[in-house]
Amino acid sequence: MNWDWDKLTEQKRRYGSQMPDPGRVGEDLGKKFSALRERLPGGPKIIIIVVALLWIASGIYIVEPDEAGVVQRFGAYAYTTGPGPHYHLPFPVETVKTPKISQVRRVEIGFRSVYGRQGESLQNRRVPEESLMLTGDENIVDVQFSVQYQVGNPVDYLFKIAQPDETLKSAAEAAMREVMGKAKIDSVLTSGKLKVQTDTKDLLQFMLNLYDSGIEVTAVQLQDVHPPHEVVDAFKDVASAREDKSRLINEADAYSNDILPKARGRAAAILNEAAAYKEQTIRQAKGGADRFAALLAAYEKARDVTRERLYIETMESVFANPGVEKIILGSDAAGKAVPYLPLGALPQAAAPASTAPTPKATPATAGKGGRP
Repeated sequence: MNWDWDKLTEQKRRYGSQMPDPGRVGEDLGKKFSALRERLPGGPKIIIIVVALLWIASGIYIVEPDEAGVVQRFGAYAYTTGPGPHYHLPFPVETVKTPKISQVRRVEIGFRSVYGRQGESLQNRRVPEESLMLTGDENIVDVQFSVQYQVGNPVDYLFKIAQPDETLKSAAEAAMREVMGKAKIDSVLTSGKLKVQTDTKDLLQFMLNLYDSGIEVTAVQLQDVHPPHEVVDAFKDVASAREDKSRLINEADAYSNDILPKARGRAAAILNEAAAYKEQTIRQAKGGADRFAALLAAYEKARDVTRERLYIETMESVFANPGVEKIILGSDAAGKAVPYLPLGALPQAAAPASTAPTPKATPATAGKGGRP
């Protein structure tokens, strides 16, 4: 810097003793430094030793439990240290970096979180150039997702890639676009989200391993998946129609599951009743035939006795039946009575069906007690 001595002289004359003289200031500093050297017992040697000790002590560093110490010697990687106090050769021989290897970091794709003054998340700002993607069935979908990762290899993380977050962000976006390009929009919007997250995580980790990035992906989380705002109403209508279709199908299945077992049960009951009636009728017919054959055999052996027994059994069944109206007349009254047939009461009397035919007896016969 060149001094303007004329201007400086003018200022000294104007301000008097308030303006210091640069020459005198330099002389005063030199005198003070000389006095300081005379007071120190070792002079400049002590200053050099103190400076050397401070330089040597600058190599002490501490690695936290969630960190890894990466030591560089003249800019090149030398070795890695674990948690605890360590020492490296002072700068410029060696330097150390301590990246956090257990910290879970987060990268947002398709949106950006907006935080308040106290750190709470207020809302998400959309980034359409990252979130709009094309699905396998040629539909556009708006995908917002985040990637959580840790530093797996601190050496590769520090020296193999220049911008880890930007590299991870670009790789995650490419992986998601590839997965979306193979999926259907219906699956992406409904039940296929878990598969999309898993496939994207595997593909992203494969890409980062090819880059030797030293990044380990822990999770890929879909924040929001929806159609573009221009057609979201149409997609809602389609989704509502699908839900109505599924609801009607479920109701039809429920009705079918309710009525078919009942119908099968009724059909089985009718078949069982028919089989029982068939068996009963056959057995009754066989019993009647066997009874008639036995009566015929007994009648052929003793006709009078058998005829008498049949007559008594028939009359017993007639008198024991409370549903049959009975009129008993003596022999004198029977000969004088006029036969009367109650035609109006015949339909009512014919209603209860008789299991076996009953021999008819005329009033005269019943009254006389004769045989058929």
